[in-house]
Amino acid sequence: MQGQLDMEGALTARDRVGIQDFVLLDETTEAAFLTNLKKRFSKDLIYTYVGTLIVSVNPYKELDIYNKKQMDTYMGVNFFELPPHIYALADNAYHTMLTEFNNHFILISGESGAGKTEASKKILQYYAVSCPSTTLLNTVRDKMLMSNPVLEAFGNAKTLKNDNSSRFGKYMDIQFNSEGDAVGGHILNYLLEKSRVVHQNHGERNFHIFYQLVEGGADDLLRQLGLERDVQHYNYLTQGECAIVSSINDRNDWKTVKNALQVINFDEINTNHLFGIVASVLHLGNIQFDSDSKGHALLNNNTELHWVSDLLGVDAQSLQEGLTFRKIEARKDQVLTPFTIDHAIYARDALAKAIYGQTFTWLVNRINESMENKDPSRKTVIGLLDIYGFEVFYVNSFEQFCINYCNEKLQQLFIQLTLKAEQDEYEAENIEWEPVQFFNNKIICDLVEEKHRGIISILDEECLRPGDATDLTFLERLEDKMGNHPHFVTHKLADKMTRKTLERGDFRLLHYAGEVTYCVVGFLDKNNDLLYRNIKDVATHFKSSLLKLTEILMAKEAWYIRCLKSNESKQPGQFDEALIRHQVKYLGLMEHLRVRRAGFAYRRKFDVFLKRYKPLCPATWPHWRGEPADGVEVLVQHLGYLPHEYKMGRTKIFIRHPRTLYATEDAYEKCKHELATRLQAKYKGYRAKGEFKKQKEAATKIETCWRGVQARKEKEKRAWAVKVIKKFIKGYMTRGQAKTTDNSEYLAFVRQSYLNRLKEKLPKTVLDKTTWLTPPVVLQETSEILRKLHYRLMVRKYVRGITPQKKAQLQLKATASSIFKGQKDSYPQSVAQPFVDTRISKCHIYSCSLTVLCSVFLQYSVPVIKYDRNGFKPRPRQLILTQTAAYVIEEAKIKQRVLYTSLKGISVSNLTDDIIVFHITCEDPKQKGDLVMQCNHLFEFLTKLSVIAKKQNVIQVVKGSIKIEIQAGKESAVDFTTGQEPMVYKAKNGHLMVVS
Repeated sequence: MQGQLDMEGALTARDRVGIQDFVLLDETTEAAFLTNLKKRFSKDLIYTYVGTLIVSVNPYKELDIYNKKQMDTYMGVNFFELPPHIYALADNAYHTMLTEFNNHFILISGESGAGKTEASKKILQYYAVSCPSTTLLNTVRDKMLMSNPVLEAFGNAKTLKNDNSSRFGKYMDIQFNSEGDAVGGHILNYLLEKSRVVHQNHGERNFHIFYQLVEGGADDLLRQLGLERDVQHYNYLTQGECAIVSSINDRNDWKTVKNALQVINFDEINTNHLFGIVASVLHLGNIQFDSDSKGHALLNNNTELHWVSDLLGVDAQSLQEGLTFRKIEARKDQVLTPFTIDHAIYARDALAKAIYGQTFTWLVNRINESMENKDPSRKTVIGLLDIYGFEVFYVNSFEQFCINYCNEKLQQLFIQLTLKAEQDEYEAENIEWEPVQFFNNKIICDLVEEKHRGIISILDEECLRPGDATDLTFLERLEDKMGNHPHFVTHKLADKMTRKTLERGDFRLLHYAGEVTYCVVGFLDKNNDLLYRNIKDVATHFKSSLLKLTEILMAKEAWYIRCLKSNESKQPGQFDEALIRHQVKYLGLMEHLRVRRAGFAYRRKFDVFLKRYKPLCPATWPHWRGEPADGVEVLVQHLGYLPHEYKMGRTKIFIRHPRTLYATEDAYEKCKHELATRLQAKYKGYRAKGEFKKQKEAATKIETCWRGVQARKEKEKRAWAVKVIKKFIKGYMTRGQAKTTDNSEYLAFVRQSYLNRLKEKLPKTVLDKTTWLTPPVVLQETSEILRKLHYRLMVRKYVRGITPQKKAQLQLKATASSIFKGQKDSYPQSVAQPFVDTRISKCHIYSCSLTVLCSVFLQYSVPVIKYDRNGFKPRPRQLILTQTAAYVIEEAKIKQRVLYTSLKGISVSNLTDDIIVFHITCEDPKQKGDLVMQCNHLFEFLTKLSVIAKKQNVIQVVKGSIKIEIQAGKESAVDFTTGQEPMVYKAKNGHLMVVS
């Protein structure tokens, strides 16, 4: 919403955001009307006035203009002081009612989907917040607010145009006491679309309550009602082929309705009875008929019939008889005539419609009882009339005829009340009334409702006429009775060109809003009620209700809200100009604008007009001392208003043309800036002089005080410095002594200084043992404690950061260290090399049998060079460690298995060679002796072996030579020495010589 500008102030932004009141349009053409509406819609300004009427365009999106802050802004404010808003209309109706102690009504009209129901809710919510509050009043308000979801559930449905379309007209009176408290309410309902119960067009649904019950009802409740949780199971719910709609949450809505019924005092018994009746309609729709040999209707399944019988509390046999036979009374005798299948289906649907219609009426009556105020003191009311707008479909039937007749009557009332309000204001202000030319639609209302001659009377007569009355005979009667009427035409009565646009079963009425063609098919059936032979005047009943409503409204002050759809696809930001033009025409908005603009476009009270525009005239600025009327006269003379451009009333000035107001407002806007500049300059000069004088005096005082303060501070600072220096020197001199008052501060300084330096130079790794800062004598003990704590902390942090894999690696490295550290020369170079799980991948193990063995038991594998026992010839082999033994493997053969239990020792030299000797227990002369191997991964292999075989203690590091047992009783040796190049060969003495 734009900034909070009043009506006149907003005129300066008219080119950008349009004009807030159509009455102030320079041209009153349809094109200018639509252009202004489009400008405002593009800025999310969905409300525009036509005088005190509000035009509301549905934006199809949430706007932040309905919060508590907005409500507070509009409370108690003059209608035109703030931008157009539904709250402004609601508030002014309320305060006018309180001031004048009379009754008002707000008529909300528009097409389905234009936002009528939402507008009604916004007004109720505004009154709920803005009216005085007590516990009793809050209860009344809750009931009024919670009646909405109940009535929407039973009276609203998804249509092609709207997911929550009201299929009935609703008039609600909100009752207020003399203090303005909402103390009660009463609802009248009109023209419920009962035909929807038994038939829905493609893309439409039945009333919401059916789907809410089936989707949201508890399992126990559905069991009691004989229902299944599947809407596709019920004939009355699936004809539109859209029983499930993504934008409608029937389960959540069911909870809302259940809660609302409790708020409006429905006890559990009545609630269950209500849902029982709803369920009976679903069962009734599932009753099917077969025909016997004579073509008479027979029930083909009694299950659904019994459910209807149980839920309604009627005799099953009587119900079956009523659905398959017609009862004809002849004097004292009763004759039963069997139905055909078509007649039986018609009777079933008529019963369903009647049950639902009576239930809806009963529901409205119960809500009224809940909201009734029994206090006999006089009350004023504000009525809310939310009713269908003018409807024109591709095929228009009896329902559209009734709806459009209703709108015709309301248009008649609308023009009468608007003209009356204009005339009353002119008379009150002593302004001569100028007759207004407008279309008087009484001729159309008479065409529909005139006694004995109108369409409704002829329809009732045709329903009562003995013989075979049909829709076409009704059309013939219409042609006979009103063949020469200028607003009525049929195929038979039309000229050659018009006849091409009419079917033989159509008649066309020229309404105030345009031509509508009605198809007579179904008119007699819908006006009839087969259940009650004496009731054949549905349309007449509606006419009577409408006349009664008209009388109610004529006795009240009228306020109007006209709701428009911005587009058919319900998309935000889309402005369908053709659709809007169509609605503007059917809502009679141009007619209303012409009535409001027929005399004077703008009127304001003298004091309001003078207060705003007095800067434009030197004689009225800055203060007018006389009567406001005289001041206004002086002002308009100065502005050059011509006599025909304005009139002076008793309390108001009337301005004929908007352009006169535009010129005045533009001059005011320009003057406002000039005045602001002049006032600013004078005020700034006055303030500057005063400020300068004050500042000069203040500066002198501050200067004097400041100098004194600075001198005292300097003296105190020097005394303090002397004291501190003395204490520091004494402390330094006695720093080696026990703590005293003389050295305590110095020692504290030393401690603080050391700790600050230590904080910046703490060792970063566990291995850093040298960079710890040397402490002063007084902190040696503390420093040692801190050092230990810090290293412990680093160790803990390091340990916590070790992964399971790294931990296992470290454990292996620790084992290797315990065996080889300080023993074997090549050990230091191996420390940094990581140990791996295995040195031979399984894919390189040749034999299938070995592969299976290794896949199950393999712990470690490594390539080695084995030296034969006789001759010490080198052989490349693979060495595999399992849980129980070491295997020497040559390609596909296991050459030797060494059980860990037979391994009595392992020897290596202290030099840098890679020779390993396995000392194996030999008890049998045929058994192989000690095993000599060379392994490039000596430390990794022996560490793994020591862990797997638990042989850490049998590994020996030997100097010089290692004795080996070639076989039982035969010995040799491996000699170790150093040389220029590493080599391994058989020496002349028969030993194996290893040069490192």
